[in-house]
Amino acid sequence: MKQFSNRYMLLYSLALVAVSAVVLSVTAVTLKPREDLNRQIEQQQMILKTIGLDCAKSETPQAYERHIAEAEHNGKTYYRYDCDERQGIILPLHGTGLWGPIWGYLALDGNGKVVGAVFDHKGETPGLGGEIATDKFAQRFVGKSMGEHPIYLTKNADKDNPYQVDAISGGTMTSNGVTQMLEEGYDDYKKIREDATR
Repeated sequence: MKQFSNRYMLLYSLALVAVSAVVLSVTAVTLKPREDLNRQIEQQQMILKTIGLDCAKSETPQAYERHIAEAEHNGKTYYRYDCDERQGIILPLHGTGLWGPIWGYLALDGNGKVVGAVFDHKGETPGLGGEIATDKFAQRFVGKSMGEHPIYLTKNADKDNPYQVDAISGGTMTSNGVTQMLEEGYDDYKKIREDATR
């Protein structure tokens, strides 16, 4: 059996690492446009879902272009929707849960009533804070209002109160994060509405 010197083994290892690094870099650069496109389509699907359009990946760009218009207010992007004779705006929401970022979109009609919502997270606990990503949680917001006050999460919410939504059982920190991002979203919505009436 042939014996290799330490110098040979070191040079071989360095060459192997260098080749692997080049291959990984080329792969990352090559796949980045596809990753960016997938991320964009995923975002578009979330936005469309707030107005009741659950589109396949191949149909999403066309549906988004047909029903959604991007707008800007004070350097922040929000969205206007026009679908089946319904018009309104979609607020993007960003916050922090127990284990990392949480985000969502809230579709409002012309009176500030919620017509749809969708939320997601990066690393909340499944069955607890992770419940914000479920349709069941999002449905709690439909019919609620951002007209005069922000919506907030609370235990044993009054179903007749247009500003209260049931908090997540066992997910206090995530619920607080959702409430905080709803408050910030309400501030943005109030400014958009005020400027629209001037």
